[in-house]
Amino acid sequence: MREATGRQTPMQTIFVEANGQRFEVVEAGEGDRLALCLHGFPEHAVSWRHQMPVLAGLGYRVWAVNQRGYGRSSRPRGVPAYALAELVADIAALIDASGATSVTLIGHDWGAMVAWCFAAARVRPLERLVIMNVPHPLCFRDALRHWRQKRRSWYVAFFQIPMLPDRLLAAKRGASVRRMFAGLSLPPEILAVYADQIAQPGAATAMLNWYRAMRLPGQKTPGLSRIIEVPTLVIWGEQDVALDLICLRGTERYVRHLAVERLPGVSHWVQQDAPDRVNALLRRFLSGMP
Repeated sequence: MREATGRQTPMQTIFVEANGQRFEVVEAGEGDRLALCLHGFPEHAVSWRHQMPVLAGLGYRVWAVNQRGYGRSSRPRGVPAYALAELVADIAALIDASGATSVTLIGHDWGAMVAWCFAAARVRPLERLVIMNVPHPLCFRDALRHWRQKRRSWYVAFFQIPMLPDRLLAAKRGASVRRMFAGLSLPPEILAVYADQIAQPGAATAMLNWYRAMRLPGQKTPGLSRIIEVPTLVIWGEQDVALDLICLRGTERYVRHLAVERLPGVSHWVQQDAPDRVNALLRRFLSGMP
């Protein structure tokens, strides 16, 4: 992968055993400071292709992980395997396996939800936290009291229906996933990664089980109301069709050191839609600049 300057950043794919699962990880950079990047639905580690060279250039060892159910990572069966507690435990185990002395956690979409929960529960110490286009879970709960957000979240209930969404998403070699990214001008080879991934046997079900696990009884994440003390940057593409800006309201109640950067005209797929702007914000925040 190349930075905007054209400089090549070496990448390699490794496999890491953690929390009883096998994770496919794209790695760049080296050292004891880990930048752990968590993708969203229905994406893949390649969604971080624009950020990995920047993070490596800042001195991080970068791990863009395919979370359980994605890529060539483990695809455990059953909805309970995708409960938030398991997803958070995956991150703790990956950090332990990395041997890193400090960790910056970066998440988008579902990866951001896992990152919020991980940081709130203080499972492992973090240096910094970066969230992209997903609200704090308690802010999302509050936003769902408004019709503006309820109507945008219709797809969550649809994804929780057994079998039907699995078939629709996997049909015609992932054609519906290609439509999700319409207008984003993704390179054909990246679109192919997303579409081919969900068309694999069992992949759509595994990815949708993240949504289905939300309905499991007792799905409470400890510490959500606790103040996050880690310096936190929230980057938000304002043209998000799934999440209204009201989702940002109240974030300051749960984060001590918070910076929010709204990007007008940018979609939910913020780090792919506006990589230069996102990378500039990352450089500034991770370098400790005000």
